[in-house]
Amino acid sequence: MPTPTTSADLPASDQTPVAVSIVVPVRNEADNIAPLIAEIAAALDGHWAYEIVYVNDGSTDATGERLSAIMAQRPNLRQLRHAVSSGQSAAVRSGVRAARGAIVATLDGDGQNDPAFLPNLIAAIESGNGRVGLAAGQRVGRKDTGFKKLQSRIANAVRGIILRDGTRDTGCGLKAFPREVFLAMPYFDGLHRFLPALVRREGLAIAYVDVVDRPRHSGVSNYGFFDRLWIGIMDLGGVWWLIRRKKPTPVVTEVTRTEVPDVTEVK
Repeated sequence: MPTPTTSADLPASDQTPVAVSIVVPVRNEADNIAPLIAEIAAALDGHWAYEIVYVNDGSTDATGERLSAIMAQRPNLRQLRHAVSSGQSAAVRSGVRAARGAIVATLDGDGQNDPAFLPNLIAAIESGNGRVGLAAGQRVGRKDTGFKKLQSRIANAVRGIILRDGTRDTGCGLKAFPREVFLAMPYFDGLHRFLPALVRREGLAIAYVDVVDRPRHSGVSNYGFFDRLWIGIMDLGGVWWLIRRKKPTPVVTEVTRTEVPDVTEVK
């Protein structure tokens, strides 16, 4: 089991040690709350000590009330609230900062990401022994419209040519990573789309896990075409610049007292 950590950013009221934190960003997903939480529990119960951290990104429907009702039944469910909607990247970051697990896994809150694949992603991080910085879900059999799939294909192709991150699908919400690796990344809006390139920048490996896409349980997309699919030119250029400017990380050791010669007299 990975060593649990406690967030210094937003401490939880429940201090029961956990190994894994599941972070779910949501906005106006009231009807999808209960089914998805039940599926997460079915996938993880008996495998890890875990918590589920929902980040309510300024919802205006009954999302908050549904979460509060289930929290009374599930002590390992937490809800963070953004006063106003700040976007998916901000919601993921809020969840990771508050997470208590050394390993964090994410998935979208609309039900299209199947929680049954979470164990494979988490296991890929654990078996990496510190060498794997990201386990990335790669969707097969996508259930989006043809127009959405075309946009995604173009966006992934452009990103791949410029960043050479070796990832065919960065838009899949199913991901797992060490919490400390994510928090070491430079934060910007859209960060979640560039995680493979930034993880490779740190010299860490990526594990790829094929996952089966499915239709959302209920409702419509709340983050929109541009928020989810189009790669901002400035962001793409910025990440390219970060990769180009990366310098080798120094190997640092501390000289201990036992290594210092015994000087009995100073002249």
